[in-house]
Amino acid sequence: MSIPDTRARDTEIRDFLAASGWGAAERAPLAGDASARRYERVRFGGANAILMDVPPASGLVVGPFLAVDRWLRAARLSAPEVIAADEGRGLALLEDLGDDLFARICAGHPEREGGLYAAAVDLLAHMQALPPPAGDWTPPPYDLAFLQREAALMLEWYYPATTGADLPPDLAAEFHALTGAVLAPVAVEEVAVYRDYHAENLLWLPERAGHARIGLLDFQDMLIGHPAYDLVSLLADARRDVAPDLSHAMAARYVARTGVEPEAFGAAARILSAQRNMKIMGLFTRLCRRDGKARYVDLLPRVWGYLSADLAHPSLAPLAAFVAAHLPAPEAAVRARIAA
Repeated sequence: MSIPDTRARDTEIRDFLAASGWGAAERAPLAGDASARRYERVRFGGANAILMDVPPASGLVVGPFLAVDRWLRAARLSAPEVIAADEGRGLALLEDLGDDLFARICAGHPEREGGLYAAAVDLLAHMQALPPPAGDWTPPPYDLAFLQREAALMLEWYYPATTGADLPPDLAAEFHALTGAVLAPVAVEEVAVYRDYHAENLLWLPERAGHARIGLLDFQDMLIGHPAYDLVSLLADARRDVAPDLSHAMAARYVARTGVEPEAFGAAARILSAQRNMKIMGLFTRLCRRDGKARYVDLLPRVWGYLSADLAHPSLAPLAAFVAAHLPAPEAAVRARIAA
């Protein structure tokens, strides 16, 4: 972005804060997510708030975030209160839910991990029992075409970055046919799918009660799809390791809370985990190659490990053979090639 554009955006933000009664606030940047969204903590008169900046030029919009936020808060869950919003300019001023991310607490106090993950599983089961958002905006379907587009990100970005070759059309067509067959059984529209339900988007709020003890962030990409997706997102976390014993215990807890049939649900979870991890392999490669965010390359081995475990499931054997034949593991030399 050019300097004039940056200055113009800053002027828009200052005008928005002034109109919201926060014109004299101090501003400090916060770590953003993997998108073009940016965040700042603003302080004024002893109070804190979070500024969410979604530049319209990015192609992203604020509307879905606001709609899901209303849905969550109507269910008495701890999405941030919206203090002010300007959808046209892609700006929102939000309640500051603090810094006690699950990931941060677990890193400093590993003995608390089991209790936090149990609370997250219970909240997930509760959210999935709610009627999905409806009204002016409703989440799109997580249909087969959507699932395939996401899975194809691995082929579109990871393949050329690691092999140095353009993606052959026949290879893309073969992959599309394979993923179509594999993903068709899980392309269902059953529950609201958070999509980024993991330890860096969940905050612990011990002063609140029940499910409201978990603060919720980064839910603007919600879709309507299969209930296994968000459990996979929580337990096969691209950014941190979840011990196998804890993962198995939490999966069992989810089954007990929801009453799903364990074997069928487990098979669906493996398929959706493979889909999610193929997507992430592509997304993290793109973040490095296109967006200059090299730190994401270091996360690829963990994601590849998840994917390898997923592909060992018998229903994924044809896809496993394709990956083995055409996509190298992200060893050190391969990661260096991606980052070059």
